Amino acid sequence: MTTLDDLLNPQSVAIVGASDDPKRIGGRPIAYMKDAGFAGRLIPVNPKRDTIQGLPAAPNLADIDGTIDFALIALPAPLVADAVKEARAKGAKTCLIFSSGFRETGAEGAALEDDLIRTAHDVGIRMIGPNCLGAFNAFSGFLPCFSSTLDRGAPAPGPLAIASQSGAYGSHIYFLARQRGLGTGYFLTTGNEGDVQVAEVIKLMAEKDDVRTILAYAEGIKNGPVLIDALETARAAKKAVIFMKVGRSDVGAAAAASHTASLAGEDAVFDAVIRQYGAVRAKTTEEMIDIAYAAQPGIYPTGRNLGVVTISGGAGVLIADDAADYGLDVSPMPEDAQAEMKALLPFAAPRNPVDVTAQAFNDLSLISAFLKKMIERGGYDAILAFWTSVAGSKMIAGALQDAMRAGLADNPDVLIVQSILADPEIVTSYENQGYPVFEDPTRAIAAIAALARLGEAFAREKGDPVSLPPPLDLPKTALGEREAKEILAGFGLPVITDTLLRDEAAASAYAQRSTGTYALKIASPDIAHKTDVGGVALNIPADDVPRTYSRIMKTVGKAVPSARLDGVIVSEMAPEGIDCILGGKIDPAFGPVVMFGLGGVFTEVFSDVAFRHAPVSQAMALEMIEELDAVALLNGVRGAPACDKTGLADAIQKFSVFLAAHADRIDSAEINPLRAYPERCLGLDALIVPRKG
Repeated sequence: MTTLDDLLNPQSVAIVGASDDPKRIGGRPIAYMKDAGFAGRLIPVNPKRDTIQGLPAAPNLADIDGTIDFALIALPAPLVADAVKEARAKGAKTCLIFSSGFRETGAEGAALEDDLIRTAHDVGIRMIGPNCLGAFNAFSGFLPCFSSTLDRGAPAPGPLAIASQSGAYGSHIYFLARQRGLGTGYFLTTGNEGDVQVAEVIKLMAEKDDVRTILAYAEGIKNGPVLIDALETARAAKKAVIFMKVGRSDVGAAAAASHTASLAGEDAVFDAVIRQYGAVRAKTTEEMIDIAYAAQPGIYPTGRNLGVVTISGGAGVLIADDAADYGLDVSPMPEDAQAEMKALLPFAAPRNPVDVTAQAFNDLSLISAFLKKMIERGGYDAILAFWTSVAGSKMIAGALQDAMRAGLADNPDVLIVQSILADPEIVTSYENQGYPVFEDPTRAIAAIAALARLGEAFAREKGDPVSLPPPLDLPKTALGEREAKEILAGFGLPVITDTLLRDEAAASAYAQRSTGTYALKIASPDIAHKTDVGGVALNIPADDVPRTYSRIMKTVGKAVPSARLDGVIVSEMAPEGIDCILGGKIDPAFGPVVMFGLGGVFTEVFSDVAFRHAPVSQAMALEMIEELDAVALLNGVRGAPACDKTGLADAIQKFSVFLAAHADRIDSAEINPLRAYPERCLGLDALIVPRKG
C-alpha cells in the first residue's frame, strides 16, 4: 500500500538530468533542497560533470553507489522510460517526472506516454507526472520542484496540504496560502497523471496525522470511485477538503435522448459528488484560501444558526442579507434574552444582528456578557463580530480580546470570526487568540457557510451501505415506454397502469368497455420524445379512443417512417398534481448518478434539479428534495396541500437502487413526469436506454 511518506519522504534521491545552474529546471530542486537543509542523500546524475552545485555527480543511474529511494527525472521525453527502468533497478520506489513532450503535445507524445506508463507499471514503480512541476515535503526539506515560488525561501511547514493537477496553478494556490500565513506541509502536483492522480493524493494526505486541511485543484476526474473513497477517508477523519475543478462538459445533441442525459453534465455530477461526500467546492481561488484560512482553528459548526454582533446597524443589515444568500440563519435572540441585554445596554438593538453600538467600548465587560448570552441563550453555532477599525486601535485591541475571551470561556468550541480593519501585527494578535480575521464581512460569511457545510458532513453518520438486488437480464435493444414501466414497477416504483392497443379493433374494443377520459401515446422503442412527433393525445373521451389511435399511428408513421411502431398505449388521465422528473445516468467517471427535480418549465428552463451518486438512502433522497429551489411547490402554496415528500423520497431511493444494480447494462433511465400528490406519487412515462455494445 502506498503512503504519502512513500512519495514524499525519501532518504536517497537521484536527480537525473541535473544542472549545475540553480536557475535551470534541472538545477532548481538541488538548490532548493540544499538551502532547506534536506538531510537525505542527493545524487546529481549528469554524464558531463563530476560535481554539480558542490555535490559529487554520477554519470548515470547505474553508476550510483548503493540504492536510491526516489528519482527526479528531467530528460527529453524519449529518454524518460529508460531512466524510469534504471531508477527502479537501483531500488527507487517513486519517480517524479518534470519532462514534458508527452500526451499534451499530440499523438506522438501520447504514444510516448503510453509506453512510459507501461514501463512504470511493469517494473513496479510509482510515477508522479509526467509533465509535472513537482512536489515538496516542508517538514523534511524535500523539495523536488522547479516552481519559482520557492525562490522566496523554503515553505513553512503546517497542517495545510495541496494536491493539484496543474503545476503552475497549484504553485499559485500555494503562494497565496503562504501570503495568508498558512503553513503548507505537503504539496504535490500530478501533471498528466500517468499514474498518481489527484484523487489518490487527497486520500494519502487525509491519512496523514499532520494534515488538517486539503486544497485540491483538478481539470478532470479519471476515476470517480477513487475520489469518492478519498473524500470519505477525509470526512471520517474530519479533515476539510476544499476543491476547485475547472472545465465544463459540452453536452451536445448526442446526449439529448433524455432530459437526464442533457442535464447531468460532467460538472453537475462532480458538484453533487463533492456535496454528497463531505467536501466543499470553491468558486474562486480567493474563496478557497478564505475557507482554508477560516478552518485553521479547527472549529466546524454543526448547524447554520449565525449570531452577528456589530457596532454598525447598517453593517448588520448587510451581513444578514449575505447570510441569507449563503444559507445561514440569522434567527433572533429569545425575547427575554433581548430584554436582559437591553437592560444592560439601553442603546443596544439586541434582536440579531445584535448592535451593541460604540457605547459598548466604554465598558468592554458588556461585550463579554453579550457574547455569552448570544451563545448560551441564542444557541448560535457561529458568531461574526463586526468591529471595523475600532478593534484595530492599539489602545483597545488587547482589552477587547480579553473581553471576548471572558465571554467565550465556557464555550471555547464556538467559531468566532472577526471583521476588522487593523495593522498586520494587530490582526496577528487576534489570529493568535483563534479568531480568523476578515476585512470584508461578505467574505467572512462565505467562509463561515463553508465551514458549516463541512461541520454538517463531519457530524453525519456514514450509515449502512444500501444493498443491491441481482441485476435483471435487460435487453440490449431500445426499450419502449411500456416495457420500461414494467421493469421499474418490478423495483417498487409507482407507475400508472396502461394497455397497449396494437390495432384498430383493439382500440374499438377498449372504447366499448370504458368511460371517462384517457391519455394515448405512441408505443415505439425508437421514439424518446413522443410529443415532438405528434405521438401524444390527452383528455380523450372513451368513445374517441379508436379515432385518436388511428390519427396517432398515421401522424407518427409519416413523421418518423423508420421507427418501429408497436401500437398506442392508453391509460386513464391522471389527476392534476405537481410534475417532477426522476432520472439517472451512468457517468463515465463516477458511475450511477440519480437526479430529481421539478418538472415542466423548472426542468427545461431553470434546470432545478439535484444529483447524488447512487444508490442513496431515504434520508439522502429527502435531502435532494429539500435542495430544490422550487421545493415550496411541493410544500404547498396558496392553500394547496403539501405533496407526499416521503413517497417521493421512497421513489428516489428505489430508482437509485435500480440504477446502481444495472450500472453496467444501461446508459440512462427516467420517469418523467413523476406526478406528486398529497397522498402518493405516480409515474406517467418512463424511459430506459440500454448500453450499446
